[in-house]
Parts: sequence; C-alpha cells; structure tokens
Amino acid sequence: MVYFENNCLKIGLLKKLNHDNIVELKDFQWDDTYIYLIMEYCSGGDLSQFIRSKRKLPEHAVRRFLRQLVSALQYLREHNVAHMDLKPQNILITSSTHPVLKIADFGFAKHLFQGDELHALRGSPLYMAPEIICKGQYDARVDLWSTGVILYECLFGRAPFASKSFKELEEKIRDSSPVELPFGVEISDNCRDFLLRLLQRDPDKRISFDDFFNHPFLDLRHAPSANCLPEAVKLVQEAVSRDQAGQYKEAVRLYCSAIEFFIPAIKYEKNSVKKDALRTKVKEYMDRAEELKQRLKPHKHTEGTLQRAQSQDSKQELMDLFQDSVEMVAALKLMQAAEMEEEKEDYESADRHYELGLEVIIKALQ
Repeated sequence: MVYFENNCLKIGLLKKLNHDNIVELKDFQWDDTYIYLIMEYCSGGDLSQFIRSKRKLPEHAVRRFLRQLVSALQYLREHNVAHMDLKPQNILITSSTHPVLKIADFGFAKHLFQGDELHALRGSPLYMAPEIICKGQYDARVDLWSTGVILYECLFGRAPFASKSFKELEEKIRDSSPVELPFGVEISDNCRDFLLRLLQRDPDKRISFDDFFNHPFLDLRHAPSANCLPEAVKLVQEAVSRDQAGQYKEAVRLYCSAIEFFIPAIKYEKNSVKKDALRTKVKEYMDRAEELKQRLKPHKHTEGTLQRAQSQDSKQELMDLFQDSVEMVAALKLMQAAEMEEEKEDYESADRHYELGLEVIIKALQ
C-alpha cells in the first residue's frame, strides 16, 4: 500500500513538471503488482558514465552542463520541489552528439516550502549533504551540496569524499575540516568561488539559493534558452534606433548586449537554416559595432593598428630566428593567441596564455 501511495505521489509530481532539463513522464500503467512509468528516452546514458569515459571534463564543458542542471533546479525551486538525491547517475544525457542534461529519478523528491525541514535519511551517501548524517535534520539546501559534489567530480574525475569503504566515507563526512580542492589543477576564480561556497559543511554558511542562481560562473541570464532570442531582438532594435539617431556610444553598448544574447540563442536553436540566418545577422551587428567603435576612437585605433603591425613584424622576426626550435615557435604562437584574447577582452584566457608562453621562452633562453 505504501509503495503505491509513494508512486502515486511521484507520478503526480512528475506530471506537473515541464522543463527542457527534466526527464518527461510520457505515460504510466499499472497491474495488480506494479506501476510502470513510461519516461522520455535519453540515448546518451548518464552523467556518471560520461565522466568515466572522459576521466574529467574541461571547465567550459562543465559550465555548459552545470547551466542546464541549475536551470532545472531553478525551475524546481520555483515550484517548491527539492530533488534530494542529485548525483551523476540520476542525470541523463539525451545523446552523445549534442548532449543535453536531464534530471531523472524523483523517488526522494519532496514539496518543500520556506523553513520546512526533514528528518528521514534520504539520498546517496557519496553525494549526501553532511547535515543529513551528522544532524539528521535538513532542508532543500542539501541539493546545493549535491550540486557541488557533481561539479567537483566533473572537474576532477572523482567525488570529494571518494572512499574505499563506507566506514572511510562516514569518517570523511563527519570530519569538520573544510573541503579542499586538488593541488595543481587550474580552474577559474569564479569556478573556484562557486565550488567552495557550495561545498560548505555548515548549511548556514553554504551559498544561498539566490546567490546560487545569480553566480557569475553560471551567468544563467545568458545561458541558451527560449528567452535569449526575444531578448536579443529587443536589444538590437533599440541599438539600431540609437545608431540611426547618431547616439553611437549607446548603440555600441546595445549591439554588444544583443550579441551576448544572440550567441546562446544560436546554440539553443535546433533548425540549421535558422542557425545560419542568425549567424549572418550576428556578424552584421558585430561588424557595425566595430565600425562605430573605430569612429568613436579614431586616434587610438590608428595608433593601435600601427602598434599591432609593428608587433607582428617583431614576432615574425622572432619566428624566423627560432624556426628550428619547436618550443620557441609554440611559445610565440601562445603569445599571439593571448593578444587576440586580450583584444576580445577575454583577460582570463589571455593571462593564462601569456604566462605559459613566457615560461617556455624563459626556459628556452636559459
């Protein structure tokens, strides 16, 4: 009887959920013994298998996956639902070619409202928030911890409390020392901040849901979704209007803001013809924004062009000088990449490539 009641609650919950990153309940049937759930088919396996096949994932791929996961969690939060058993095995992948994450298995999910607490043991120990075991009292914030563990495993190839036995795992869970990140693994400052704030043992010190959904590592506002294209169109219409009125500085700002929404809109679009049309439009807006930037800063642009030309000549001389040294040629190419990233205002990548390039040059010259 309890089995049927629990499954009826689960079915009722699943029927209400409708989100791109949540597995859809297609239908259900039953007989005298069982209830059968007919779920959306995801051919790409689960996130656990995907991580094992890659060993660990690059940060840009992790960010793309995490945006999808957190978008689903935001939807659940808006509907007062806590999953309570988030783990890579419960996150399915639609296909291996264009993978989209889908949260599955809502067996432990609960309708929770502000201030609601639970006391029964639920979840998988490796991904379970410490307060479930240590205090036996917890709330929806356990999903924040589990998200942190999933993020950690994606980046580093293992969970933070990975253990050989349950006894060892329990000791790590009950230990009060802060969770540490593996030494020597390079991740961005935003990623590090997000991860460490998720993996706070004390739920009161853990990142809040508001900060979670608005964290710069995710930048959910610019994540691929159905909302991106309407927002991009609205901004670009305003940009064209300001452009025609001769308000070039404001037009540039609006063109750039529109492009920030057009790019995820292209990623979200499934139709290849529409994708190509959007790409063409984006290139037009980028060219116009660049043209206006040059018009606003003619002297600086001329000076910058001259400096770049001189810099290119110098680098070519160095390339010719060290053409027999594979290391030096590679280092100079890294420096070129850094310059291009700096022009695109991708300062984080530029700094990383400058450092790598300089290291190689210094070693080669010693």
